[in-house]
Amino acid sequence: MKMALLIIDLQKAYYNDKTKESMASACEYINAIIPFFRKKNLPIVWVQQKDEEDGAIPGQPGFEFIDQLKPEQQDYRITKEYGNGFNKTNCFDIIKKNGIDTIVITGFCAEYCVLSTYRGAQDLDLSPVILKNAISSDNKEHIKMVEEISNVISYGILSKVIDAI
Repeated sequence: MKMALLIIDLQKAYYNDKTKESMASACEYINAIIPFFRKKNLPIVWVQQKDEEDGAIPGQPGFEFIDQLKPEQQDYRITKEYGNGFNKTNCFDIIKKNGIDTIVITGFCAEYCVLSTYRGAQDLDLSPVILKNAISSDNKEHIKMVEEISNVISYGILSKVIDAI
């Protein structure tokens, strides 16, 4: 098993009164697990939605990740225009090039882009898993629903699995 971490759409354009608490909470788990991926040189893929209507435009503040997240130079960055992070992007090429078979998915918005990317990974014969408490939405029930219908792993177990690799 070889894993990659996907961090989806936790961008300033979507950070508002309805999402702020949920996104900040997800970032705590994401920031806690990133060092495990870095220590084992496992790929981290930062996925950003491009959407003019939402103000998520490359080169504009809304396109950038929220301040709690800090991509590093060696990380991969992908810009997408669809919910599924694999649709018409080079995400699958990155995954294949690195011999990845398991995708740990985190980010915003649970019921849209996170779930679409999860299903997209399945369609590509990958093994996706949601990092529990590391997805966000403006509706807590949507987070719960996505976690209930998906394979989920806790931070504690994921950190032990990565450490054992």
